[in-house]
Amino acid sequence: MKGLIKLELTRALRNRKFLFFSVIYPSALFLLIAGSADATSEVDGTGLTLPTFFMVSMASFGALTAVLMGNSERIAKERESGWVRQLRLTALPGRGYVLAKTASAAVVSLPSVVVVFVVAAAVKDVRLHAWQWLALTGVIWAGSLVFAALGVAIGYLATGDAVRPITMIVYFGLSMLGGLWMPTTTFPQWLRDVAEWLPTHAYAALGQSIEQSHAPHAQDLAVLAVYFVLFAGGAAWLYRKDTLKA
Repeated sequence: MKGLIKLELTRALRNRKFLFFSVIYPSALFLLIAGSADATSEVDGTGLTLPTFFMVSMASFGALTAVLMGNSERIAKERESGWVRQLRLTALPGRGYVLAKTASAAVVSLPSVVVVFVVAAAVKDVRLHAWQWLALTGVIWAGSLVFAALGVAIGYLATGDAVRPITMIVYFGLSMLGGLWMPTTTFPQWLRDVAEWLPTHAYAALGQSIEQSHAPHAQDLAVLAVYFVLFAGGAAWLYRKDTLKA
């Protein structure tokens, strides 16, 4: 399995288009959104300045991009090309393939988080304590595993032709409705109530609680845990179903 993880990492790092969208794109969006903002302007209801708030949002968005977009399309295409079928003929267990995909995606997501942090600190003068930087990196990186599992599930659910539009709908829908592109405090109340139960909202909220020096809310932790079980369970079920068809 180590060999497969190394192969997956090598393929991802050689994909310049993927690296642009997962690493450079979130940082560029951060500069676009927060670049002209006053460093003292606060986001209503959070106590955080606009650059600090969007730093976590865009870091979360970058990790989401890396693990969701990277996993779903590659898995769907590998299924159609017969690569997954060939792997089943080897000694690699089924869970090994899923774990290799999830692990490689999680590793690639780390640079996207770090780059956003560096840009925010260098350009917008965001300053946090050392423990906050470390905690933010760990929480956002670990939380991306929820969406890595979702990417695996979509890759086994959709065909090669359908996987991209399905992934894009899920990707942009979760990003916008979860408050990664704009604070949910700007939403109407009914939409704000919906957003609170989305994994992306809970994901960003963990990072924002660290910036506020607060303990994470139990609801956010529970939401992410439930979604991870659902996504991982769905991926496992779809994998077994795909195995029976082969």
